[in-house]
Amino acid sequence: MMHVTEREATQTIDVGVAGVMVDHLFRSRAGQMVAYLTRLLGPEHLDLAEEVTQEALLKALQHWPYSGIPQNPAGWLFRVARNAALDTVRHRTLAGEKSTELAAEHFRNADGSSADDELEEQLRDDELRMVLMCCHPTLPQDARVALSLKTVGGFSVREIARAFLADEATIAQRLVRAKRQIRESRIRFELPAGEELVARMDSALEVVYLMFNEGYAAQSGADLVRQDLCGEALRLGRLLATSSVGTPQAHALVALMAFQAARLAARVDAAGELVLLEDQDRSQWDRKLIALGFDHFTQCAEGTELTSYHVQAAIAATHARAQDGRATDWKRILELYDQLIELSPSPVVELNRVVVVAKVHGPEAALGALRPLEGNRSLRNYYLLPAVQGQLLLDIEDKPGASQCFRQALKRPCSEPERRFLQRKLAQVQ
Repeated sequence: MMHVTEREATQTIDVGVAGVMVDHLFRSRAGQMVAYLTRLLGPEHLDLAEEVTQEALLKALQHWPYSGIPQNPAGWLFRVARNAALDTVRHRTLAGEKSTELAAEHFRNADGSSADDELEEQLRDDELRMVLMCCHPTLPQDARVALSLKTVGGFSVREIARAFLADEATIAQRLVRAKRQIRESRIRFELPAGEELVARMDSALEVVYLMFNEGYAAQSGADLVRQDLCGEALRLGRLLATSSVGTPQAHALVALMAFQAARLAARVDAAGELVLLEDQDRSQWDRKLIALGFDHFTQCAEGTELTSYHVQAAIAATHARAQDGRATDWKRILELYDQLIELSPSPVVELNRVVVVAKVHGPEAALGALRPLEGNRSLRNYYLLPAVQGQLLLDIEDKPGASQCFRQALKRPCSEPERRFLQRKLAQVQ
């Protein structure tokens, strides 16, 4: 048996604590660090900003277990990243890269105060500019979303690929091309105005929406919910909605996310098992987030344009108003889904509508509404299609059909809590 000394045991704990701290900071601060450095270096050096940010996080993992976690971990990371960027810029200048001289001069003339003192005043504007720069109209729309997720949200290429249902190589190439186009088009790190601003907001909101969805329904892994991503998406959504460029559509998206985030604690039980919406303990719903949702829901009504975010927020608000599952106004929700399909038709929205049809008109009517979706190619790897069908068949007591559907669902990608839920459903019909 291997014996661990007290010193080794303490060091092992410190390494674990440091790792957790760095992982948390990566999610909460990496995007801020990249935005901050991009302002100082210029958009043409976005790769460098990402590189030194990554290096700072790696140095934290190497040094903190032995030197201790700093009193201000985020400030430490910003200083290390800034110093690394300055060293690189100076080296490139001496090597004859004239394109970096302006960036170096910017560093020399920058406020000499510590990152701790200056960052909080700058980060809000830096992040806003970064999101809107990544959503520049000259970039393809899919590249805008991917680049924003990577630079502002701290998403890995793998996570972006899952969000887009694409392979990692495709996403990596998309990011390379987007950064090259930023350099070649000399896109500036600034707050746009007028029609250009309007053109970028839709892409920025899409970024936030995808980020939240990735966290709210993790497509793989041990967790059903990735609260760090949900929190980051809600934070960026509020950044957009409450800034000088905020729109009713942005308020609608924040309302939607706040209502859904309020349910996070109730989506899994103490054992980490999936709990369906109708079975959730609503006393666990976060009342502050629900209040935040209704605040933004009121503000989103100030405009004249009805968007899919407005309708989705209205659906979530209807759930939030109900005292329990039995009190839910399913007829109203069905009307809203019909509106949503008119505004933004998609197979996933139609499948969600099927579930509501079952609540209003019964399982047989829902099976009829589901039938046109059975051969849809975009749902071929979506486990919820056979899972919903299996539940509807179970509701009409067709256990052999339900068993077949649950088996199909288990063959498709899903999180571990969802897989265990499907296994329980399968056991129920055998």
